[in-house]
Amino acid sequence: MARYTGSACKLCRRENVKLFLKGERCYTPKCSFEKRAYAPGDHGKTGSSRGGGERVSDYSRQLRAKQRVRRVYGVLERQFSRVYGIAEKTPGITGLNLLQLLETRLDNVVYRLGFADNRASARQMVNHGHFMVNGIHVDIPSMILKPGDQIAIREVSKKRKMFQDFADYAEKRNCALWLDRDVKALSGRVLRLPERSEIDGDITEQLIVEYYSR
Repeated sequence: MARYTGSACKLCRRENVKLFLKGERCYTPKCSFEKRAYAPGDHGKTGSSRGGGERVSDYSRQLRAKQRVRRVYGVLERQFSRVYGIAEKTPGITGLNLLQLLETRLDNVVYRLGFADNRASARQMVNHGHFMVNGIHVDIPSMILKPGDQIAIREVSKKRKMFQDFADYAEKRNCALWLDRDVKALSGRVLRLPERSEIDGDITEQLIVEYYSR
């Protein structure tokens, strides 16, 4: 399956906001977003430096809002359009439905449980078959979970060297309030859908709705 293989730091610089795609590194002085205060590319310094007063069109703001959310969750364009289509058909507020669908993806839930440093690592762990959902072995990061679903690391995976001290690692990481986590058992459960206030990030979902409503 196609995926982005370029520099994650360039995505943050392009969106002019920290997307925290590299986990702990984003909180250190090594973060490229802090060292290079301009967009990537040949015209980055002159064309789109931070804090510039250039006029921005409505379409540009809508596009950037969509791209920002896509990059935060690591979703490709076609995948994102499909998720938006589901959100649009779901009763309720389309923007909130969209964010809840993205938050309840399996790779994001693994990240929110504190079992991975960032979503890319969570996606890789799921792809490599280290997790079960409701007792069934799964390897699809885009799987949408529902309240009541159980997530656990496979017993065979717990015997691997990388998982031997995993409980201590996971305990140091926060767990989202809409999830329940058992660190010792290396498992978790979806309690409910996240509320809007529990979804972090510099996200303006209304602009995404406007983008797809053109």
